[in-house]
Amino acid sequence: MIYNQILVRFGDLTLKGRNQKEFLNREYALVRHKLEGLNVNIINKHDRIYIDILDEDYKKIINALDKVSGLSSYSLCLKCDSNLDAIKESGYNLVHAEITTPKTFKIETRRANKKFPLNSLEVSKEVSAYILAKMGILEVDVKKPQVTLTIEIREDATYLYLDAIKGMGGFPVGVAGKGLLMLSGGLDSPVAGYLAQKQGIELECVHFESTPLTSIESSQKVVDLVKIMSAYSKNNKTALHMVPFKELHMMILDKIPDSYKITIMRRMMYRIATKLAKKRDCLCILNGESVGQVASQTLQSMVTINSVTNYPIVRPLATYDKVDIVALARKIGTYDLSIKPFEDCCTIYVPRNPATAPKLDKAIEFEKAFDYEEMVDWCVDNTKTIYLTPNSDLDLSLLGLEVRNVLEDLKK
Repeated sequence: MIYNQILVRFGDLTLKGRNQKEFLNREYALVRHKLEGLNVNIINKHDRIYIDILDEDYKKIINALDKVSGLSSYSLCLKCDSNLDAIKESGYNLVHAEITTPKTFKIETRRANKKFPLNSLEVSKEVSAYILAKMGILEVDVKKPQVTLTIEIREDATYLYLDAIKGMGGFPVGVAGKGLLMLSGGLDSPVAGYLAQKQGIELECVHFESTPLTSIESSQKVVDLVKIMSAYSKNNKTALHMVPFKELHMMILDKIPDSYKITIMRRMMYRIATKLAKKRDCLCILNGESVGQVASQTLQSMVTINSVTNYPIVRPLATYDKVDIVALARKIGTYDLSIKPFEDCCTIYVPRNPATAPKLDKAIEFEKAFDYEEMVDWCVDNTKTIYLTPNSDLDLSLLGLEVRNVLEDLKK
């Protein structure tokens, strides 16, 4: 392979003023952790990271960088000495290796090293003439080229590259603190979790399992989704809290009028999530709600449901439409899992006419039909926590019929 380095660029981190050093140090640590075990040499600069590829498969490095929040972009580079002959030869070698059919091209030179004897335009002309003389399939087009060769002349060396791969952007995961993600197993909540991680929030996940009312495959789907999401976490490990929701679920189905079943169920979930968030030192509760997407996600529904908690509720997908959500789910690898047809406790029973503008006073009145506070506390006290990594091997279906029994013997 012609490339010998990967140049990594930061995005919004460079705008952090006095806090920039802390953000960059977290980014350096995150990159080092994600590349652990790969045969690379990592060089930290003030505004960049350079990764010597050595004899490692560059695709493994790129795959790891794709899981690092806070990176703007990265490019496969050819590093050479900062003298004109070396730059000419390296430019030719790079273009010759990558371009095999007729193309239009141009060269952009950035001369950070002002001591270099030629200015940027002169370097571009010299290298372009050299490449054109040796490759008859290229034609210069400075306005809309098919290929752009970028040359960066710096103090230590010169770096040449053709493309920039877009990174996650955002901030290093963990820098914003920890949040508790309500994970249903559908399309939306894993995508919301990804966007939260992208903005620097370290996740713990909570799932309200209701076996045997729901299938054990539904809970397995959630386990598998968390495994995927853990690849974006700070330490490649994510906590999943399994809440035993069956008894409370059955009480809601039995005692609450059809139109308010989903509203009351969500209120109970938020009560439980709030207690768990406080217990786990999470600073917010996250979910995959998008305004108006279903009955429980109208603004009036949100007001009535949210009234049970004073915790910040973060909705990364609030203004997203389904097309955008699906595209992100495909990108992060959760789509195929999320569409598996296993019902969770929010979809196992969908009323014909759910309240789209539920009233708070009615919700409070309906909840008087049973003593939910004791049941909520029981759910919190009996929640089982497991820690999952991308390589965790956990098959719930092989271990028993009810998730709560399966998790009894699992170590944290």
